[in-house]
Amino acid sequence: MRIGIVGGGQLGRMLALAAYPLGHTILSLDCNADAPAGQVAPLIVGGFSDEHALAQLAEGSDVITFDFENVPADSADWLAGHTTVLPGANALRVAQDRILEKTLFRELGIPTPQFAAVDDQSSLDAAIEVTGIPAVMKTRRLGYDGKGQRVVNSREQALEAMDQLGRSDLILESLVSFQREVSVIAVRSQTGEVLSYPLTENVHRGGILRTSIAPAPHGEVLIGVASKHIERLMNYLDYVGVLALELFDCDGTLVANEFAPRVHNSGHWTIEGAATSQFENHIRAIAGMPLGSTGMCATSAGMVNFIGGLPPAGKVLEVTGAHFHDYGKLPRPGRKVGHATVTAADAQGLASSMAVLTAMAESIQA
Repeated sequence: MRIGIVGGGQLGRMLALAAYPLGHTILSLDCNADAPAGQVAPLIVGGFSDEHALAQLAEGSDVITFDFENVPADSADWLAGHTTVLPGANALRVAQDRILEKTLFRELGIPTPQFAAVDDQSSLDAAIEVTGIPAVMKTRRLGYDGKGQRVVNSREQALEAMDQLGRSDLILESLVSFQREVSVIAVRSQTGEVLSYPLTENVHRGGILRTSIAPAPHGEVLIGVASKHIERLMNYLDYVGVLALELFDCDGTLVANEFAPRVHNSGHWTIEGAATSQFENHIRAIAGMPLGSTGMCATSAGMVNFIGGLPPAGKVLEVTGAHFHDYGKLPRPGRKVGHATVTAADAQGLASSMAVLTAMAESIQA
């Protein structure tokens, strides 16, 4: 099939690399001429609301998908009028608005923090009554990697956060006390089959994912709960492809933070650590192919993000079980430019290799 991707970042690049062995071709659309996907696939340079660029993508594609969730939902609707779009625009629309997202979690019985919309000072006072203080003030739209949010410890700080974040179209959420952050990634086929990957434990700093390990320690019971949550979400959205659900582990209770309607950074370990990577399974799903096993092909696996710059590839490859992934992006503070995955025969071996790679990553980020 001819597969179109709206977005040409590293996720689009990795989707393309997964598509070629299956016999598919890739065409991507991105605002930037140097987008990573353009290294491995033809690239249309244009805005995501540019009807001429969208028409080029639709004409050259049998099915279109996305590599990030902030594609305008109206553009997805336009594309759906000209070719098949998977997942559908509704998943984008919900994921792009934290009020819609949290409301859907609540309707589906998926625990989520208390929340309320904030648009002015009076609605802020009402929101504080719902969430309490401390809380987290966030933009309803366009936040990612920790952007567009502030922790507030008083009404005065909440007012300051409103000024910083734009005064309207905000959401206040109760601050969750959690032991760790975890995620579950699943894939749903066009016939409704859902397969989940093992629960992943994630470490963020500065709002950016730094490391992931799978399976998450002591996650045997939690993965069953997480899988039910994500299956309920995907079925409701009539979703096709890979979706990630980010969760807080609060003394064994999973509380949903957000979902991403796409392949996800916390699933990069699946490239070498799972029988079928998240990227291959997304391609399989949208192309109407049988899904691949989501089981692990190693006892333990992990991922370390390289932020701002890359260590020497040779140094990474000296680490036992490590694999190097360079996105072909220019170094820049706070920018994800690559990652390493690790596979190991046991948790101890994984921890040892992860420690070395994390030290490399931190030396660059410092």
